Amino acid sequence: MNELLDSITKDELNLLPVETFAGHIVVVDTLEELDKVISILNQQEVIGFDTETKPVFTKGKRNKVALLQIATSTTCYLIRLNQIGFPVGLTDFFNNKHVLKVGLSIKDDFLMLRGRDHALEPQGFIELQSFVKDYGIADNSLQKIYAILFGKKLSKAQRLSNWEADELSHGQQAYAALDAIACRQIYLELKQKYPLKPLETTPKPIQVEPE
Repeated sequence: MNELLDSITKDELNLLPVETFAGHIVVVDTLEELDKVISILNQQEVIGFDTETKPVFTKGKRNKVALLQIATSTTCYLIRLNQIGFPVGLTDFFNNKHVLKVGLSIKDDFLMLRGRDHALEPQGFIELQSFVKDYGIADNSLQKIYAILFGKKLSKAQRLSNWEADELSHGQQAYAALDAIACRQIYLELKQKYPLKPLETTPKPIQVEPE
């Protein structure tokens, strides 16, 4: 087992090749499609999770979460919340403690999502920023954690693009999917290839309590 780096510098990160996406993406923009997707998601053991929000360039203004990305082992579902809202089935999935949901800065995500659904009581979530510390990784950005584990850089070129556009570009779709998939891959890579010492314990899924 190779020893993990505890951190990576910005200069070192910039020298790495950019990760590309070659997986399957499904854009979900109708309630009928979402019902089918939720049935699939509720059968998963581990999913990766992320969100995107249209950037704001005016002081004091805040946009709602526009996109929810959920990645399984084979597919990343891009759920367009700005077009279909936040239906009950999605709330039930987030409240399902039997599906492990892995993300980064997820308290910030849920702070934004609660504006859509006050019945949200998320369970079964793993916060990567806390999780990686048990493996000696000090960096807490998704880009740096991914680089330490996989030797590739996640592009941030689409981060400030319009996530409420009528149609998401191929670049937006790939960027959004990679972030969700990266969360899942990081968790599984650490669990499978870097077992903790006997006296160490793996963090339990965090419970994001309603405000």
